Amino acid sequence: MPSATPSPAWDGRRPATGTEAGATALLGWLTDPDAPRLCLVTGAPGSGKTALLGWLATYARAGRPRRRAARVLVPLAGQSALGATWTIADRLGVVARAPGDLVHALATSEARPAGRTVLLLTDLHDAAEPAALTELIAELAGVGRIRLVVEARSGTPAPGALRTDRRVTVVDLDGDADGADGPAREGTRPQPDLSDPVAVCTADPLLVTTAYVTGSAAAGLPGTLDGPEPPARPGENAAEDHGGLRAAWMRAGQSLCREQAPAERALVLLAALGDGADPRLRPALAELAAAAPWRLRWARHRGDLTPPWPGPVTVLGAAGGPLEGTLLVGDRTGAVRLLHEADASPAGRLAHTVPGRITALAPAPDGTVLLLDDRGRLHTVRGAAPRAPYLERLTEAVSTTLARHPGTALAAIAGSVVVGDRLGSVHAFGLTGLHQAASHSGRVTAVSAVDSETPFVCSGGTDGTVRMWTPGRDPRPEPLTERASPVVSLHATQTPHGPLVAVAWADGLVALHRLEGGRTLSFRPGPPVRAVAVTGSGSLLIGTDESLVCLAPKS
Repeated sequence: MPSATPSPAWDGRRPATGTEAGATALLGWLTDPDAPRLCLVTGAPGSGKTALLGWLATYARAGRPRRRAARVLVPLAGQSALGATWTIADRLGVVARAPGDLVHALATSEARPAGRTVLLLTDLHDAAEPAALTELIAELAGVGRIRLVVEARSGTPAPGALRTDRRVTVVDLDGDADGADGPAREGTRPQPDLSDPVAVCTADPLLVTTAYVTGSAAAGLPGTLDGPEPPARPGENAAEDHGGLRAAWMRAGQSLCREQAPAERALVLLAALGDGADPRLRPALAELAAAAPWRLRWARHRGDLTPPWPGPVTVLGAAGGPLEGTLLVGDRTGAVRLLHEADASPAGRLAHTVPGRITALAPAPDGTVLLLDDRGRLHTVRGAAPRAPYLERLTEAVSTTLARHPGTALAAIAGSVVVGDRLGSVHAFGLTGLHQAASHSGRVTAVSAVDSETPFVCSGGTDGTVRMWTPGRDPRPEPLTERASPVVSLHATQTPHGPLVAVAWADGLVALHRLEGGRTLSFRPGPPVRAVAVTGSGSLLIGTDESLVCLAPKS
């Protein structure tokens, strides 16, 4: 099996000799707004196809400083459809567990780069699953923000399949025999032992993915190309699942296929292991992950029994006061489960009657929990102790306001309720009045408030910025952090290590910021992140559709 790791053979300044006509045709297609979204580059071996796409990836017209559309080169040699999906998703800043997720994410993503992204896919004929990849390419060609250039050798099935029932621009390099397809392909590389955690963490991750996919397909395991299948319990498909290692790899695949050190890959894989995995895997992965900046406290995944998986996570909260040491985990049905922070074991349910989906929750210091429903309305779940009358009046006033002007994000501290809205403003309702800040361009997706010596609010939005603000003062002009991806969740709290802020973005990255200085730590679990929280001890909680993970910084 050839390597899936690219090895370019061009200098980027000019097309390879013999491909000049093809380069002219490609540039004409690229600048024609009415051209088909799919361009097929074909030719015989040695005609210069791969080198031509590599040149296009780096080509820029002299004297034209204007920003161009992104060009993303993805080699397909040796890749499975799932591995290619994860690679493309990571390069384009979205998260996808399966090919269908990739198409949906690109069609609906709120992050819109300037111009159409040009995706350059080489060596389709040498892919491990060319038919499945041809189907994926055809679906991607229907996404308005994507244009594709695909290389496929003449005489293979791929060119004909791509030209069926769709408009395609074809650049045929046959006859240009002086071209070069790039460096000679590496010979078949030895496949790593797929049951050895150290071997899979140090091998080419795209080859590991291909090996897990093709090996499982031969064994008849379901769901390989449609995404990760339910993990096997002990004794079920034990050999094919490699002691649970394959299920963990499929769960966290997009993160694992990124370029990173083996220690970081081992930590991601360790965090993705289910409770039915071979017990020898955890110590081996933990030893390899010793150099990573995080320590895994615990992880709970779909199918886990001891303790049971708490269900899909849509909102998270780490409570203080009477609920100290308790986590609040809300799911898509509107249920809010209580878990013990120490090990995620069940601690009951939140007794509430909120209809529909809960989009935010905010535990107050007196044990009350405030909830925001999917219509932007506020609901109050009272704790065991009676509330002070002034707090009752405050929440009633906020509830009345949100009935007329729905909220999109929610936080609470002693004597204050903070709400974000769809226009980018943050509103702090307090005992001394209302303070407001126009913090974001676009919808506010998350807010958090910290009751420190100088209370402050953190907010995140679809504009990708995270901003800090002390109500009653002017907002800080510069963001705490900013990325070209919407913020999906945010939480800040005071800890023994100082105030910490956890942020999750739509591209799957989670970051933990130390406001009093120090290194920002990051982690990518693999699946889309739905919610994050920081516990009072400084641990990071990450919730996804099928996992809840707790990490502790080592420093």
